[in-house]
Amino acid sequence: MSAPGTTAPAARGRRGLAYAVLLCLAGAGLAGWAVTRTWAVEVTARGSLPSGRAERTGTELLPWVLALTYVGLAGGGAVLATRGRLRRLLGVLLAGVGVAVAAGGGIGLTEAGVSLRWPALVLAGGLALAAGGAFTALRGDGWPAMGARYERRSDPADEPGRPAVERGTRDAWDALDRGEDPTVS
Repeated sequence: MSAPGTTAPAARGRRGLAYAVLLCLAGAGLAGWAVTRTWAVEVTARGSLPSGRAERTGTELLPWVLALTYVGLAGGGAVLATRGRLRRLLGVLLAGVGVAVAAGGGIGLTEAGVSLRWPALVLAGGLALAAGGAFTALRGDGWPAMGARYERRSDPADEPGRPAVERGTRDAWDALDRGEDPTVS
């Protein structure tokens, strides 16, 4: 039994993976939600008619930010499916995407007539995404990967332990794929 306060390396790896994925997904989700909110309301006087109101969302002002949040969401999920150097490279990409999203929030904060709360949330979400990506880039290669059961085997019909019934079923489906009727002998 391990001493109190110490955890097994596998448990630390799973915890680190979970933190990184949650940081990426939460940051991208927060930024994506905040950029779709109304950032500015433009009121125009129309003489004796009631004044006109035009609401502008962050997506209308900075359309590229929403696209980057989608990349962040997809990348956060992809951290689970990758391993080794590819995972570290994905972490670098996610850190860059997070910095770009945060920059969009910073640009929104400098715009005149814009409510400051939504760009500030985009900035915070971008920084969380960047932190999750940087954490993945620094430590991701030691984290556990998906199990082998998720990988495609070369030819499952040729496996020695597979029952003959399954091989027959596989052969029937292959015949159907070729356009043949497997029930005709």
